[in-house]
Amino acid sequence: MSVQASLNFLFKFLRRLSMYRFIKKIRRIGFSIVLGLTTITAFTQQSYKQDWSSIDSRPVPVWFEDAKLGIFVHWGLYSVPAWSPKGTYSEWYKYWLDNKTLFGNGDFTGTEIYDYHTKTYGKDFIYADFARMFKAQDYNADEWAALFEKAGAKYIVLTTKHHDGFALWPSKEASRDYGRPWNSVEIGAKRDLVGEYVKALRKTDIKVGCYFSCREWDNPLYHPETMNVFVDRHFYPQLKDLIDRYKPDLLWADGPDDISDTVWKTKEFLSWLYSESAVKDSVVVNDRWAKYSDGKKHGDYYTREYSAGDAQFDKPWEECRGMGFSFGYNRNEDLEDYSSPQALVLTLVNVVSRGGNLLLGIGPTANGKIPPIMQERLIQIGEWLKVNGEAIYGTRRWKNTSQWSAGNRNWKPEGKYYVSGNAILKQTIDPDPGYAIQEVFFTAKGNSVYAILPKYPKDKIVLKNIYSTAKTKVTLLGSDKEVKWEQKENDIHVIMPELSFDELPCDYAWTLKIEYVK
Repeated sequence: MSVQASLNFLFKFLRRLSMYRFIKKIRRIGFSIVLGLTTITAFTQQSYKQDWSSIDSRPVPVWFEDAKLGIFVHWGLYSVPAWSPKGTYSEWYKYWLDNKTLFGNGDFTGTEIYDYHTKTYGKDFIYADFARMFKAQDYNADEWAALFEKAGAKYIVLTTKHHDGFALWPSKEASRDYGRPWNSVEIGAKRDLVGEYVKALRKTDIKVGCYFSCREWDNPLYHPETMNVFVDRHFYPQLKDLIDRYKPDLLWADGPDDISDTVWKTKEFLSWLYSESAVKDSVVVNDRWAKYSDGKKHGDYYTREYSAGDAQFDKPWEECRGMGFSFGYNRNEDLEDYSSPQALVLTLVNVVSRGGNLLLGIGPTANGKIPPIMQERLIQIGEWLKVNGEAIYGTRRWKNTSQWSAGNRNWKPEGKYYVSGNAILKQTIDPDPGYAIQEVFFTAKGNSVYAILPKYPKDKIVLKNIYSTAKTKVTLLGSDKEVKWEQKENDIHVIMPELSFDELPCDYAWTLKIEYVK
């Protein structure tokens, strides 16, 4: 008997017992339950076809746009040498070594890595020999997770497999196709490093992200004539194993080279991921899965890398960068190569004001310790977010992303390819002569607009083109001191409270909360 028939039979029976009013209520409840179950079933049975219009119609899980700050962890065999010329990526050590070339900020001969490697390790020492040295003996995933919580990060992305193909979990495909132990369980650490990372983060509210390289420099199948075999025999079985084992909240693909989505079978994969996988309703993916044959970008969000963070898009996006010029730990970098804490905070603010997320890179050492300067920077960001997180988390881009001073807005940062994290200081607090600065960054949430100030004004700040209402209230986050203000024509003039150094609620930037504007 169907649910509907059962309810009708019960209705007739109870009416005969003079309980008509009671059964009307029960019947409404019963129908609501049936309707609810039907709705849930329909949602969980959502299926996405193997075409871009269907795949692109999937709603992006809202947690990603709310998160705003993630941490990118580059950790692998390249963490053993942990060296490259300034302005280059140390995680590309193997490529620089084998090809005697370099790419980045600077003028290079191309042999710098090769010369360093042979001098340090000898000509007979190959990159694969680093595997037995990657022991992670001091790695404590719970300590990492505690640090990430202090930093205020809402998601983490770990390089489970970089372009060298070495896997940080017991991937049978890695060792089988390389013909040697090529994962962290079989050699070196002899541990499931990804598993420990996932287990630690699951004890927190932080989302679990997994970076997964498409490209594999040394895989014998990674060649044009055998790409179909690579995709079917290696790439997808390995990727699905990662998903099934750890059920990540985010997948960060990278390095698809100039290879089309037809070869990578991207539509087939995303259709399966969104329709059938264990994470189909919750997972978020980036846009680096292939060279898309239709000339567009696909994925839940767009990615940018080491840029000035001046973009804004019509869908979720993310800016990623390291604290220095390398994602992986580079022992060759000095203090001057690292972004200052104020620069990192303002970079976060700049990206969030334009509707994006910041994915900030750190590089642990080979033994699994996060370098102290990186720990310090993360904690400094976290301290700022304790006061100002309301203006960051869960916000959206306002009608104005920032307010500029007078002057030339076309200042260009130095660097051939990668913009320094400290470049934001030239656009906010330390301009070159004749150039404008961004005096205020704006974000919005609910009934409030947040005006984030890179400098604490000596007396007043004019917030342009903001219109108050009878309910408007202006406060300084982290302070109970009165903020005086008045509307003058099209602008709100704010008189900042006079605060001593000890009374300042935070360092680096200060936030005015403006409630109920037009």
